Amino acid sequence: MTTSVETSNLGYGTLLTRIPTVDDVLNAHAIALRDDFVAYRNHVYRIVNLCVAIVGQRELEKIAVAAVFHDLGIWTKGTFDYIAPSIALAHDYLIARAREDWTTEIEGMIADHHKVTQSTAGPDSLVEAFRQADWIDVTGGLRRFGVPRPFIASLFATWPDAGFHWRLVTLTLDRFRSHPLTPLPMVKL
Repeated sequence: MTTSVETSNLGYGTLLTRIPTVDDVLNAHAIALRDDFVAYRNHVYRIVNLCVAIVGQRELEKIAVAAVFHDLGIWTKGTFDYIAPSIALAHDYLIARAREDWTTEIEGMIADHHKVTQSTAGPDSLVEAFRQADWIDVTGGLRRFGVPRPFIASLFATWPDAGFHWRLVTLTLDRFRSHPLTPLPMVKL
């Protein structure tokens, strides 16, 4: 699937700067992403790089697939209750590429990426590494899980926020107004 991954060394380690799977999926959903395309692309690249910083490149393609789909249901289905739509998109993608054997793990990565406590998949699982990577990004590095601050800073310098976190705030407020009893349906304990 991945044919050519480009990297850049900024002094803090090598960053993955071009991942064909990520770029292809994002381009296929550019119309749905509209004005949030750059913000979401940057978030996805930060997540991939953070997850690779935690577990290494051994499962890069799985990480790329989970990362590019993990929040995509927000835009493709127009909902802040986006875990199930995001999983469905990833599932269809994997089936179309004869990667059914990855389905359980990638669905777990997407389902647990906003879990507050450690994933039940285990501390050394790709699911847990992905959860940590997303928490690092969403908190702007306040939660680091051992990833060095300079590396996190280099990610945000390479792929700036571009309004991603503000978009999350506005979506949360909109969801709270319409569903005050379930304002954050994607968060699990």
